[in-house]
Amino acid sequence: MGAPSNVERATAALRQLIFDGELAPGSDHLETELATRLGMSRTPVREAALMLQAQGLVEVRPRRGIRISPVSAQDMRDIYDILTELESLAAARAAEARYCKADLQTLADAIRDMEAGVQSDDLRAWAKADDRFHRELVRLGGNPRLCMIVSVMRDQVRRARATTLFIRPKPVQSNADHRAVYQAIANGDAATAHAAHHAHRRAARDMLVALLEKHQF
Repeated sequence: MGAPSNVERATAALRQLIFDGELAPGSDHLETELATRLGMSRTPVREAALMLQAQGLVEVRPRRGIRISPVSAQDMRDIYDILTELESLAAARAAEARYCKADLQTLADAIRDMEAGVQSDDLRAWAKADDRFHRELVRLGGNPRLCMIVSVMRDQVRRARATTLFIRPKPVQSNADHRAVYQAIANGDAATAHAAHHAHRRAARDMLVALLEKHQF
């Protein structure tokens, strides 16, 4: 594979700024401003913005610049409804696979890092570890098509989480939920793994949607 083009680099950089919350939902930006920020010309930034517009992340407004799309509470409600079912299925399938302890080490490491993030009040570290846990959980489910569908929606969840990360309750219960899911998978208990993850995702959805509706991001 060759080196990424300027458009690809601009797209990746803008996506990262959006998902990290550096480009806030509802904020407006000129192409020249973003080009300067990325250290490149306006042309790849304009083309990148059009690609991100197709993904629902920005709105390109002729002669008025680029607006970062708001994070919709209804979008998150819809996305979480789908993720809850698919990830819970993956948790059950992972339990049925009867993985050994070594196979589950990435899950265990993610839980350890999430707990360390909470203890040190490093919520960015917690969020990264949380993302690793969910990625690995889906992978362990062993269904490539499920992985593909989940990956399409995961970025929007990351974006909403980045927006609400520092106003949400401390994720102590979330860590406990992850440990319960891990234990059920380690025990080969598919029903408990499914139920525990389903309840966890439902609680996460309700908390996130409530914050988005209250603060109108």
